[in-house]
Amino acid sequence: MSQPHSPATVVIYSGGMDSYTVLHRALREGLAVSALSFDYGQRHARELEVAKRVCRRLGVAHQVIDIRAIHGLVDGSALTDPSRELPDGEYGEENLTATVVPNRNMILLSLAIAKAVNIGACRVDYGAHGGDHVLYPDCRPAFVEAMNAVAAIANFERVEIHAPYLRSTKAEILADGLAMGLDYADTWTCYRGDPLACGRCGSCRERLAAFAANGVVDPLAYASDAPRPDLAEDDA
Repeated sequence: MSQPHSPATVVIYSGGMDSYTVLHRALREGLAVSALSFDYGQRHARELEVAKRVCRRLGVAHQVIDIRAIHGLVDGSALTDPSRELPDGEYGEENLTATVVPNRNMILLSLAIAKAVNIGACRVDYGAHGGDHVLYPDCRPAFVEAMNAVAAIANFERVEIHAPYLRSTKAEILADGLAMGLDYADTWTCYRGDPLACGRCGSCRERLAAFAANGVVDPLAYASDAPRPDLAEDDA
């Protein structure tokens, strides 16, 4: 007879806002958390250093998995090919299609499921959310449901793919994290790898809009010329 799963989960942790919130949710559930981050040749690899720092502070087991060998397979994206122009502007389909990394979440989830099976964890957590549905096919409910079906039959023991914010907006995720008292200075969102967040790429703009929607100032440092919709005019 197989042994029951331990109360543990593997969190796909990029170092960004969404996975940071997911990580803390899992910890608050009392689960033993193993965090996995992936170096796939992304331009914004700075997020990995943020993830390392947070996990060290929390005492969370953490691995950064080097999968840069797939770099040549996923170079159709501005996030992995520095020769491609990274678009600025609103976070939406028309101007951010260039940031889609082919099959990224299927690759990352497959590796995280393998880790979960290896350690006897019951779950894999990741931060897909409703705001990504229009842009990223591998963040949509249909994808998560299909991957869950595969995870149920791919191994001797089922591993659940848990996406707690699958139908939530970025602002709602942030509201949840703020209610938990989380400090979002410990996250990295910008698609560029510069010392300061640009405030202009779609990812920065979506982040800043979430802070503005919650009436809170983003604690992250931004370039001096970055637009700040989270700042009131009389505070700017």
